[in-house]
Order: sequence, then structure tokens, then C-alpha cells
Amino acid sequence: MAIQAGDKLPSSTVYEFFHEETGGCSLGPNAFDVQKEAAGKTVAILALPGAYTPTCSAKHLPGFIQHAAEFRQRGVDEIWCVSVNDAFVMGAWGKEQGAAGKVRMLADGAAEFTRKIGMELDLTTRGMGVRSQRYSMLVKDGVVQLVNLDPPGTFENSTAEKLLSQL
Repeated sequence: MAIQAGDKLPSSTVYEFFHEETGGCSLGPNAFDVQKEAAGKTVAILALPGAYTPTCSAKHLPGFIQHAAEFRQRGVDEIWCVSVNDAFVMGAWGKEQGAAGKVRMLADGAAEFTRKIGMELDLTTRGMGVRSQRYSMLVKDGVVQLVNLDPPGTFENSTAEKLLSQL
């Protein structure tokens, strides 16, 4: 069953690559527990099937980067982009997209987080393996406030603009 409003984020590990060593973190990949990272924060999460894929690169991630300041003005402490890719791919994609300081690029390489929240999407017949469904989510202090899920093959519900309108 997919995660819903009122549910707590599960304890699971995601990874982040840094292009510069800061705050005691090495370049990476650095492991972070989702529950601990969300504690005491308001977090907007966007999840997508894969880094460098057409819709994800042209529309989904760019919308959140473009509107990062507006999210912060409306009380969002961090924006996380989660994908079933490794931290090196997420780091390179984030650098190319200009995400630094705006969106944290979090790798869920083994789909641990994605599976625990029931958002996996089996694309093995298309040569992509298990991926994440496309969604956006608002989380306050580790508790899901709302989830915007897109049906497979669409991009309507999980846009940055829609999530902003719900804040």
C-alpha cells in the first residue's frame, strides 16, 4: 500500500554526493536516514522514475529548482529529489541541472525507501528495472501531509506549481 497523508516516513537510507566537502561530509556518497533528515523540518519531496529521463530532466526537476525560493518563502526548509539511481548519477544530474543550494539530490539506488513507502514501479520490461513512481509529497516533522501521485506515463499531479498551490 502506498504511503498516505498522516503516515510517518519510514527509516531508510538514501545517499547524497557532494561536489565540495562541507560540514564534515565527504564528497560521498554520504548515507542519510530519511526519518532523521526529516525530523523538525518541512520537506517537499519530488520523486521520479530516473535521472536524465526526458520528462524528469525537462520539466519535473527544473520546476522545483525554478521555484525553490518560493517554497522557502512558504515555509519549506528543504526540497528533496529522490530517484532509484546511484549517488554519483544523482550528483552529476543535479550539477548539470543547477540544483546546488536549491534541491537535495538523494539517491535510492536499491529502491529501499521507494519500496518501503509503496511507490515502486516495475519497468523491467522496458529495460529500466524497478523505479519510483512520479509523485510529489509534503512532509512536516517526518509526517506526510499530502501526496500527489501521477499515473504511469503522465506528468500532471506532481508539478512544483501544484505543490506550491497546496501550501
